[in-house]
Amino acid sequence: MKIYIGSDHGGYGLKHHLMDTFKEVEFVDLGHWENNPADNYPEVAHKVAAAVSQDKGSLGVLICGSGLGMSMAANKHQGIRAAVATSPQMAHLARQHNDANILTLGGRLTDQDTAAQALREFMETEFEGGRHEPRVKSIEPD
Repeated sequence: MKIYIGSDHGGYGLKHHLMDTFKEVEFVDLGHWENNPADNYPEVAHKVAAAVSQDKGSLGVLICGSGLGMSMAANKHQGIRAAVATSPQMAHLARQHNDANILTLGGRLTDQDTAAQALREFMETEFEGGRHEPRVKSIEPD
């Protein structure tokens, strides 16, 4: 499985923890590559969202301090459904009901074990379709 991943300084440590934890995953790290408080989270969010949008069937992970800013920036891209998850259950439902293709996490709010469990749920859960399909399609205007 290929996952595009990125973080700002608020998620730098958690990003590396997840990449070290999931050795079986092909992570494509799109930045930032150093822990610098002057970095720009939207820059990384746009890189990951563009990659996921172009590489159909791929997933993304974005990590900033809260997960919120990354989610807001990524969701500006057509075809992207970035979901903030603070628990494995939220990550599961984001995939199952909302067909989320980017998981956003808060490096300052989510401990490493919870984040790893959330990522595992996100990777292993399939979109249920059915009654959720028309709802997901109506997220983006025509």
